[in-house]
Amino acid sequence: MKILQAKKSSDSPFEFTSEIIDLHDPLVLVFGNRFMLQDKHLFQEVRELFPNGHLVFGSTSGEILGEKVWDGTVTLTAIEFERGKFLVKSKNVSDFDHKDNTLGKSLAMEFPMEELKHIFVVSEGSSVNGSDLIAGIESEKDQNIGLSGGLCGDGDRFETTLVSYNEPPKEGEVVAIGFYGISLEISCANFGGWTPFGPERLITKSRNNILFELDGKPALDLYKRYLGKKASELPKSALLYPLSVKTEDQNPIVRTILNIDEQRNAMILAGDVPEGSKVQLMMATVDDIATGARSAAKLAVQERQSTPQLALLVSCVGRKLVMDQRTEEEIEEVTQVVGNKVAVSGFYSYGEMAPFAGQRSCKLHNQTMTLTLISE
Repeated sequence: MKILQAKKSSDSPFEFTSEIIDLHDPLVLVFGNRFMLQDKHLFQEVRELFPNGHLVFGSTSGEILGEKVWDGTVTLTAIEFERGKFLVKSKNVSDFDHKDNTLGKSLAMEFPMEELKHIFVVSEGSSVNGSDLIAGIESEKDQNIGLSGGLCGDGDRFETTLVSYNEPPKEGEVVAIGFYGISLEISCANFGGWTPFGPERLITKSRNNILFELDGKPALDLYKRYLGKKASELPKSALLYPLSVKTEDQNPIVRTILNIDEQRNAMILAGDVPEGSKVQLMMATVDDIATGARSAAKLAVQERQSTPQLALLVSCVGRKLVMDQRTEEEIEEVTQVVGNKVAVSGFYSYGEMAPFAGQRSCKLHNQTMTLTLISE
């Protein structure tokens, strides 16, 4: 596997952070600040660097490259496999009337299943229901084929997220990358580090990812009461206090509030919150989050046969807000486990996709560190 990495800030050209090597037909992952991705010249700049490259763009709430976390930049990771292969497909939510389950099914059906090892998703994060998207993909793929990825971000603004494949970044796009070949070893894992607190409440009214009532009372009113003065900063302040959602047949899943609906007194979350589930508020310290990232890395490497060459990291914007100036500590914890010779790329997101440890089916998570480790 050959890997080339670079970074750019504002109007400067890309600066390569690794040895410059010739790549003929690479997969090029471009993660960056939304405003920089909107620059009409960026796509052409990347295309000139990689005339035959398969270019995947995604906006972020922070860019990860090596052991560093950046803001207001664009990072680039170009990958060329020696024996493995890849296939990239994309769909737009507007073509499916925002029926994300159907979109996921349609996307998965684009991939031939023979020798398919893993699907990595880079999805718009403004309006998609990540749970439905994952369910659609899972319904059409073999259980032994891995699935991971993330919902793109837009800082802590929650305004517009951008994604694209081989065209300038745009709204509503969902891109999936299929990795093929018996030479590839791909593992993934996630972990949070957040702790529930306060009373456990019952979801008495919800629809998909919209939460209306807890214990028969308006959910938004209750949540604002807990936030106190921070309620005026919603939805940003909600990133500091996500919800632990517990159903009878699942592990607890963390859900972040993406937006609020004042008119309906409801909260819009990144994934489903089924009626009958129990929820609690959650909180975390900087040390909790750093330790959680280390746990995620240990889970990702524990059953591997080979040393990873590439680590794709998707971490939640909420973790970044809690850690603030110490954000890089969770990346350092990961690299200490996976090894400092591994090329690291990724982004801070509005939702993370990965299975629970020991399970095959993928779930949507919030407030976790998610790793996808690749080698051949």
